[in-house]
Amino acid sequence: QVQLVESGGGLVQAGGSLRLSCAASGIIYRLDSMAWYRQAPGKQRDLVAFITSSDSTNYGDSVKGRFTISRDKAKNTVYLQMNNLKSEDTGIYSCEVLDVTGRTFWGRGTQVTVSS
Repeated sequence: QVQLVESGGGLVQAGGSLRLSCAASGIIYRLDSMAWYRQAPGKQRDLVAFITSSDSTNYGDSVKGRFTISRDKAKNTVYLQMNNLKSEDTGIYSCEVLDVTGRTFWGRGTQVTVSS
């Protein structure tokens, strides 16, 4: 049973920072890519960042230069360092992983609220 558990969300002031973590357990096959998505109230889920098995990264335009995604392959954990947070960054941040067989798994999400 693959499970993803996100942590690190909370309430911060604009300009502040948070570091999100997502730990995967119950993994049978090696993980390929890992990603962070967010969903604001009344909006669709958007890709924030993803990282490949070779550690290549990609970011959504709204977070480039402010967020950094990284992973610890030994721990099956992906991180999202969020700096210079803006009110527009508010939302539920969810972790997604893809294993080498093509299966996708999602976490329940962690709330990030940025006050201004």
